[in-house]
Amino acid sequence: MRRPLPFVDVPGLVLSVLLFIFFVPHAVAQYPMPKLPAVSGERAFPTGDGERSLILHAEPLGVAGLGEPAVRWSSKLARFTPRDHGLPEVAAIKAAKLASKQDSYDPEATEQFGLLKVTEPTIGANFEANWSVAQTPPDNSMAISNGGIIVTANNDEVLYMNTSGNLLQFYGWQDFFSNPNLNANIYDPKVVYDSQADRFIMTVLHGSTASNSIVLLCFSQTNNPLTGGWHVYGLQGNILNNNTWFDYPSIGISNSDVFVSGNLFSSGANQFNQAIIFQVGKAQGYAGQNLNYLYWSNLTASPFPAFTLQPATWGQQGNYGPGMLLISNNSGGGSVMRVWEITNNVSSNPVINSYNTTVPNYSPAANANQQGTSVLLDNGDCRVMNAFYLDGKVHYTHSTDIGGGWNGVRYGRVNVSNLQTTTANLGNQGGSDLSYPAVASFGSVPSDQDVMIAFLRSSPGVFPEVRVVNCDQNMQWSNGVLVKAGETYSSFLQQNNVARWGDYTGIARKHNASSPRVWLAACYGANVPGNQNNTYKTWVAEVGGVSQVGMDELPAGRDMRVYPNPVMDRFQLQFTLAETTALRVELLDVQGALVKLLHEDTRRPGEYLFSFNRAALSSGTYQLILRGNNSIIGHATIIVQ
Repeated sequence: MRRPLPFVDVPGLVLSVLLFIFFVPHAVAQYPMPKLPAVSGERAFPTGDGERSLILHAEPLGVAGLGEPAVRWSSKLARFTPRDHGLPEVAAIKAAKLASKQDSYDPEATEQFGLLKVTEPTIGANFEANWSVAQTPPDNSMAISNGGIIVTANNDEVLYMNTSGNLLQFYGWQDFFSNPNLNANIYDPKVVYDSQADRFIMTVLHGSTASNSIVLLCFSQTNNPLTGGWHVYGLQGNILNNNTWFDYPSIGISNSDVFVSGNLFSSGANQFNQAIIFQVGKAQGYAGQNLNYLYWSNLTASPFPAFTLQPATWGQQGNYGPGMLLISNNSGGGSVMRVWEITNNVSSNPVINSYNTTVPNYSPAANANQQGTSVLLDNGDCRVMNAFYLDGKVHYTHSTDIGGGWNGVRYGRVNVSNLQTTTANLGNQGGSDLSYPAVASFGSVPSDQDVMIAFLRSSPGVFPEVRVVNCDQNMQWSNGVLVKAGETYSSFLQQNNVARWGDYTGIARKHNASSPRVWLAACYGANVPGNQNNTYKTWVAEVGGVSQVGMDELPAGRDMRVYPNPVMDRFQLQFTLAETTALRVELLDVQGALVKLLHEDTRRPGEYLFSFNRAALSSGTYQLILRGNNSIIGHATIIVQ
C-alpha cells in the first residue's frame, strides 16, 4: 500500500485557484512558425506528404482525477510478456551484437565527457515518486507548472506533488478515470504543461486491440489538477478502421493545437502498420466543450516509413504556431533524420511536408547488462525519444551504438532554414550503457542552445541508475552527474532473460525560474517492500547548473559520489584509490580560488569515505578536487544550502 497523503495546506490551494483566475494568457510570449525550404516536385497527396482527414468532433467523456477516490482499487492486469514497441528486424540487429559486446566489457572504462568549461549540472530538490509494481516498463513522464505543481506519471499511476516532494494526491489509472467503460489496460502516459494557457495536457492509452484501443486525451480544468480535475476525451485508436491499435504516443503543443502521434499495429499479429498524427484544437479541451480534430495518415515512406514522430514543442516559456514541427528517424538505424512540418491550425486547411537531413550513422545497440544478475535490460532501439524547437533549431535525442554494441546518447540540432544538422554522441564503450535520453532547454534566452539531458545507465558493475549531463552552445559535454543510484537489479516480468527498461524518461523545464531549471522523472532499480522486489521506482529531481568558466580546466576523473547534494549539515565523499597515493582534498569556490585544504596525506589503495561539517561554509556552490601524486584524479560540484 502506498504511503498516506500528507496534510495539505488548504489556504495554499485557494491561492493556486486565485492565481489561475487572474492569469492573463496574452502576457505570455508567442512565436511564429519558422520558414522551411520551399517544397518542389509532385506531392503524394493534395495535402502534401500525408493524407489529411476531414474535421471530426469528440464529445467529453467526463471529468477525471478529481478528489479522493471512494475506493482505491488500483486494479491492473500485468502481462508476463510485456508489449514490445519495437520491430522484429531491430531485435535481430541487437541480438547479433550481444556476444561480442559482453566479451569487451572493461570495468575501468569511463564516459567520454569533456572538460569543465561548460555548465556543470547540480542537483537541487530530489525525491521518490511513482512505483512500478503492476506493469513494466515504467514509461516515465512528468510536467511542472509555473506554480510549482508537478504531475508525474508512469504505467502504474499518476501523482500530484510539489517541489518540496510532498505527495498531494495519487491515483491508479482505473481510479483516475473511474469510468465503467474503460476496463482494459491503461498505459503509456505522456504529460506536458502549456505555459501559454497555464494548464496541463495528458494523453494515456487504453486497450491494445482494434476493438478497445482509445487515445485518452485529458485537459486540466485549472493550473492545479488537485483542485480542478481533468476534462477527458476519447479518440479511436482504430481510427482508420483497418484492424489496428494505437501505441507509443508522443505529445506536443502549439499556439492553438495539441498534437498526439503514435504507431498503429495490427490487432492480434501486432505487426507495424503505419504512424499517424492527431491534431486537436486545445481551446475546446480546456473549456470541456466538443473537440474539433483531424488526423494525418498514409505518411510518405521515403527514405523509410514514418515511425514514432516526436512533436517539437517550443522549448521555453510560450508556444509557436500556427502549425507544428515533428522529427523522426529509422528505429533500425541509418544516416537520415526526417523533419515534418504541419503548416497551420486544425481549422485552417493545414498541409504536411516532409524533409530529409543527413546525419552521422546511427544503429541499435545490444541489450544492457546490470549488476547482480544475468537478466539483461532492453535498450530499445534508435527511435527519437523527445524533441523541442527553439530559435530556428529542432533539438532531439535518441540512442545509438557508440561502438562494439554499447548504447550511448545521440543529441542533435537541426537548423530548419537549411536542414543542416549537427550532432554529438555521449558514450562509455566497453563500460556501461546509456539509454532512454530526454532533452530540455537550459538556455537563458531562446538563442541560447544550452541543454540538459537526462538518461538511464547500467553496467555489469552498476544497478540501473539515473544520470544527467549538460551540452553547451558549442556541443561540448559536461561531466555526467549521478541523480539517483540504483539500489538493486530489475527482473520484474522478465521474459527470455530480458527485462523491460525505460521506455522513456520524463523531463520538463520550469519556465519561470529565476535562473534555468529543469526537472526530470526517471526509473532506477529498487525494491518496493511488501509489494515487489527487483523492480523500479521513479526519482524526481530538480537540475540547475554552475558555469565553470574561469576555473582551471580539469580532466575527467574517476567516478566519485558526493552525498547528500545539496549539502545540509554534513557531506560525505566516497572514492577509491587504486594505488598508494599522495592525496590532497581541496575545496574551491566558483572562481577557482582555494577555500580550504581539507586533507593532505599519503594513503594506501582502497575505498575511502571522507566527510566534513558544512558549518564553516556559507551557502553557495563549490568545486571539490582530489589530487593524487600531483595530478587531478577526481572532481565534483557540490551545493551548500
